Amino acid sequence: MKKKQKKTITNTTELVDTENVVINRDLPVEQRIADYIRQIKNPYCYRSHGVVVRISFAGKKPFEDCLKDALYARDKI
Repeated sequence: MKKKQKKTITNTTELVDTENVVINRDLPVEQRIADYIRQIKNPYCYRSHGVVVRISFAGKKPFEDCLKDALYARDKI
Protein backbone atom coordinates (compact mmCIF):
# COMPACT_ATOMS: atom_id res chain seq x y z
CA MET A 1 0.00 0.00 0.00
CA LYS A 2 1.12 3.50 -0.72
CA LYS A 3 1.17 5.97 2.12
CA LYS A 4 -0.60 9.25 1.58
CA GLN A 5 1.78 12.15 1.46
CA LYS A 6 0.95 15.13 3.62
CA LYS A 7 0.50 18.38 1.80
CA THR A 8 2.82 21.09 2.96
CA ILE A 9 1.70 24.63 3.48
CA THR A 10 3.82 26.94 1.39
CA ASN A 11 2.03 30.24 1.85
CA THR A 12 0.21 30.57 5.15
CA THR A 13 -0.77 34.17 4.38
CA GLU A 14 -3.37 32.79 1.95
CA LEU A 15 -5.16 30.87 4.71
CA VAL A 16 -8.46 32.33 5.94
CA ASP A 17 -8.50 33.38 9.59
CA THR A 18 -11.53 32.35 11.63
CA GLU A 19 -11.66 35.92 12.96
CA ASN A 20 -12.91 36.91 9.50
CA VAL A 21 -15.62 34.22 9.34
CA VAL A 22 -19.13 35.27 10.29
CA ILE A 23 -21.53 32.55 11.44
CA ASN A 24 -25.15 33.40 10.66
CA ARG A 25 -27.06 31.84 13.55
CA ASP A 26 -30.35 32.43 11.72
CA LEU A 27 -29.48 29.74 9.16
CA PRO A 28 -30.36 26.08 9.69
CA VAL A 29 -27.37 23.96 10.77
CA GLU A 30 -26.80 22.42 7.32
CA GLN A 31 -26.73 25.84 5.62
CA ARG A 32 -24.57 27.24 8.43
CA ILE A 33 -21.99 24.50 7.81
CA ALA A 34 -22.04 25.10 4.05
CA ASP A 35 -21.61 28.84 4.59
CA TYR A 36 -18.73 28.26 7.03
CA ILE A 37 -16.93 26.00 4.52
CA ARG A 38 -17.51 28.56 1.75
CA GLN A 39 -15.94 31.29 3.88
CA ILE A 40 -13.04 29.29 5.37
CA LYS A 41 -12.27 27.67 1.97
CA ASN A 42 -10.35 24.78 3.52
CA PRO A 43 -11.79 23.38 6.75
CA TYR A 44 -8.69 21.20 7.18
CA CYS A 45 -6.20 24.07 7.15
CA TYR A 46 -6.90 27.63 8.24
CA ARG A 47 -5.77 30.27 10.72
CA SER A 48 -7.27 30.93 14.15
CA HIS A 49 -6.25 34.28 15.60
CA GLY A 50 -3.12 34.19 13.45
CA VAL A 51 -2.13 30.62 14.34
CA VAL A 52 -2.08 28.02 11.56
CA VAL A 53 -4.43 25.11 12.33
CA ARG A 54 -4.19 21.81 10.47
CA ILE A 55 -6.86 19.21 11.10
CA SER A 56 -6.53 15.56 10.27
CA PHE A 57 -9.51 13.28 10.12
CA ALA A 58 -9.35 9.74 11.52
CA GLY A 59 -12.71 8.77 10.03
CA LYS A 60 -14.24 7.51 13.28
CA LYS A 61 -17.32 9.64 12.71
CA PRO A 62 -18.48 11.64 9.69
CA PHE A 63 -16.64 14.90 9.03
CA GLU A 64 -19.95 16.78 9.07
CA ASP A 65 -20.59 15.63 12.65
CA CYS A 66 -17.10 16.74 13.72
CA LEU A 67 -17.68 20.14 12.10
CA LYS A 68 -21.08 20.49 13.80
CA ASP A 69 -19.44 19.76 17.15
CA ALA A 70 -16.76 22.38 16.49
CA LEU A 71 -19.32 25.01 15.44
CA TYR A 72 -21.49 24.36 18.49
CA ALA A 73 -18.44 24.64 20.75
CA ARG A 74 -17.43 27.90 19.06
CA ASP A 75 -20.94 29.34 19.53
CA LYS A 76 -20.74 28.65 23.27
CA ILE A 77 -17.52 30.64 23.71
